Amino acid sequence: MSLVLAGEAVTHPGTVRPRNEDSFVDRGDIGLWAVADGAGGHGAGDVASAAVAEALRDLPPGLSAAELLAQVRLRVGAVHADLQARAAAAGPGRVIATTLVLLLARGGHFACLWAGDSRAYLLRDGQFQRLTRDHSLVQDLVDGGVIDEAEAEGHPQANVITRAVGGHGSLELDKVSARFAAGDRFFLCSDGVFKAVPEAEIGAMLAAGQGASAVIEAALANGARDNVTAVVVRADVAF
Repeated sequence: MSLVLAGEAVTHPGTVRPRNEDSFVDRGDIGLWAVADGAGGHGAGDVASAAVAEALRDLPPGLSAAELLAQVRLRVGAVHADLQARAAAAGPGRVIATTLVLLLARGGHFACLWAGDSRAYLLRDGQFQRLTRDHSLVQDLVDGGVIDEAEAEGHPQANVITRAVGGHGSLELDKVSARFAAGDRFFLCSDGVFKAVPEAEIGAMLAAGQGASAVIEAALANGARDNVTAVVVRADVAF
């Protein structure tokens, strides 16, 4: 018995914005999936998300788990430095940045790395749980007890992120890792998705066997004002 991983990735500019500043990576052949969301209001967000996505898409096959993780960190770090240099050349106060959330899978284990407020979730045994913690102003306020989760959703500064690829200073990617279980469903998305479709509804859709396309359709039906990108990765048993 072994686990077979299969992914589906979908992106859409949403119902308001003319340009899509989200990007995704679907490299099931090497066990890598990612979502990047060009930082809203910073300018050139599509350039930033495309840069990090391209760097990850170009990873070669045949790497060990340790080599893959090292290459991911190396390449994302290089993009971070390059975006900082581009912003500095563009003038004072310019920022060219993107969020990033990615899933690595190898040998029955997974690792999730992220910077910003794009999220990763896991559906396991009927429980839909968030794996990531947003790097955002409102998450800091929630953690500090200043506001609750409900207030965070409608907060006027809900789009302010505190960490990003291309952001100020050095880059630190947070990481969680664990073993796969048969039937796991991973869900990666940009913030436009969970702001348009409640978490409980997303979890119910995945539990019913629906994928990324259905979630994006629901987001658009709910009038998604931001770009929306979703990736679903299924871990199924093969005999």
